[in-house]
Amino acid sequence: MLDLAIIGGGPAGLSAGLYATRGGLKNVALFEMGMPGGQITGSSEIENYPGVAQVVSGMDFMQPWQEQCFRFGLKHEMAEVVRVSKQGDIFQIIQADGKSVEAKSVIVATGGKPKKSGVKGELEFWGKGVSTCATCDGFFYKNKEVVVLGGGDTALEEAIYLSRICSKVYLVHRRNEFRAAPSTIAHVKENEKIEIITPAVVKEIGGDSMGVSFVTIETNGEERRLDVPGIFIFVGYEVNNSVLKQEDGSMLCECDEWGSVVVDLSMKTSLKGLYAAGDLRIQAPKQVVCAAGDGATAALSVLSYLEGH
Repeated sequence: MLDLAIIGGGPAGLSAGLYATRGGLKNVALFEMGMPGGQITGSSEIENYPGVAQVVSGMDFMQPWQEQCFRFGLKHEMAEVVRVSKQGDIFQIIQADGKSVEAKSVIVATGGKPKKSGVKGELEFWGKGVSTCATCDGFFYKNKEVVVLGGGDTALEEAIYLSRICSKVYLVHRRNEFRAAPSTIAHVKENEKIEIITPAVVKEIGGDSMGVSFVTIETNGEERRLDVPGIFIFVGYEVNNSVLKQEDGSMLCECDEWGSVVVDLSMKTSLKGLYAAGDLRIQAPKQVVCAAGDGATAALSVLSYLEGH
């Protein structure tokens, strides 16, 4: 039986494994189908992680994490987990091949992913002018014009953030009304560097081998070309919570209306012995440094939990 099963091999899962094994747990396994690293490995440049001064790719950035996090005895189970359930005090880690592993505690760190908009050129220029993280990539567009697509709280908040860096932000939304908090909408409308374009849709993202150079939008039946080097897309976020769904359709622990796992400051869920870390949890900042902190916090909580049981 495992002392701890960690589901997911991104920054949160790896950090959890490091802190759990270095903290004294001897039987800890991280379940990840491929090589650990998470979605950050798809990023072309990382320059805002504290202590890493050089600009590196996501793949190069995560490579030493694997060596360090497995140094203290963390085991890598290259298996797909389809469900986590609990019987009495023991968790069952059910794999795609039908096998089941027992564990005394579980940290779920399966993350999530931004929704794609489906706009022409989005996939072609993904990571080359198309972004879903203003905090990560906004600096690359300092004193330049950008487009923000979306109408919810995240889109408007990120448009405000970008307005502090960029010379101008075009906020494009398919409806006249935004779905954000009234105070956020007010701040956007008062911001002289944000031009609101509604109702409008993005028809195409275009450019060349260097990246995005223009975005075509359609508003009131007329097309308009915006010569910008970047577009930030915020049309929703999908958390990977399927492993928590039980056979009867219920969730193993409490989740909010968007499916994010409800946790406290110790990363504890509503179910004893079950923890969630990283982008899967409520109010996740969706930054590597925050996910790593979540993983460490969850592991320290597990150490206290197992000591008391």
